[in-house]
Amino acid sequence: MSELRWHPLLEQWVVVASHRQDRPQLPTKGCPFCIGSGRVPDNYDVLIYPNDFPAFSADSEPFHPEPGLFKTTGSQGACDVVLYSPDHNLRPSQLPVEQWRKVVDLWTARSRELTTLPYVEYVMVFENSGEAVGVTMPHPHGQIYAFPFTPPLYDKELTAASGYMDANQSCIYCELLRRELADGIRVVAQNDSFAAFVPFAARFPGEIAIYARRHFQRLTDMQSNEPQDLASLISVVRKKYDSLYGILLPLMMILHQGPAKGDAPYSHFHIDLLPLQRSATKLKFLAAVESGAGAFLADTRAEERARQLREAEPRTPLVP
Repeated sequence: MSELRWHPLLEQWVVVASHRQDRPQLPTKGCPFCIGSGRVPDNYDVLIYPNDFPAFSADSEPFHPEPGLFKTTGSQGACDVVLYSPDHNLRPSQLPVEQWRKVVDLWTARSRELTTLPYVEYVMVFENSGEAVGVTMPHPHGQIYAFPFTPPLYDKELTAASGYMDANQSCIYCELLRRELADGIRVVAQNDSFAAFVPFAARFPGEIAIYARRHFQRLTDMQSNEPQDLASLISVVRKKYDSLYGILLPLMMILHQGPAKGDAPYSHFHIDLLPLQRSATKLKFLAAVESGAGAFLADTRAEERARQLREAEPRTPLVP
């Protein structure tokens, strides 16, 4: 069972989940996510799979937010695995748009369910892809964590967005998107509902942000063609990433939405994609300056990497 411990110097909660040490590490056979494993239905397309090694769970002790020098509390929440396909060998970049649409719809439906739980404060949808990121199961999948608190980086971003709205009576994300589209030099791809660009101050090599053109807070706020357009642009971006060097690019895909409870008009739905590959043969490591000081050293220039990604076309075969 997990517990939360308060870090008084950083003023944030650390999730202690030592049972996760026992999870499988890239098994070559006996994948629990594959049909025939006995762990999933005999037939499925996309699927919510309860995490076998959850950091948060419904039967944990309740979370109590009072901090202290050696404060501990419960880790009540939820951890789900989102299976993108029954095909074990399919890379995310190989998913057809209609399959991504099913994933988007599953993200949305599960987010709606989790926000109704009284102990959930933030629903985080994300994906880790590639061994360099630390993936333990190669089957195409992502995850959903339901936190009993707002995680610190989300909290910092939401605080900044709230402050900007108070000072300017406008959304900082809408303004960033307007300027990126007007400039165009860092734009990678776009459609009627979303735009993908390399942020001006990108921290990761080839980092891409996907912003909603219309201002809304959460997955559950999407309307009309927005779910389909989101699926389409995710598909385009993932193909471009894997085409950049002809390899499966290790990355993190992180969805940002408003808190589970209440109204946050300063929040604006977007996705960050954070690759770790800085060249065809070199990885970006979060070493002392990034991990110890919290200051990122960018190894690539946003404008140049955006150009490379715009021009990236699918190539085959991809190197595993």
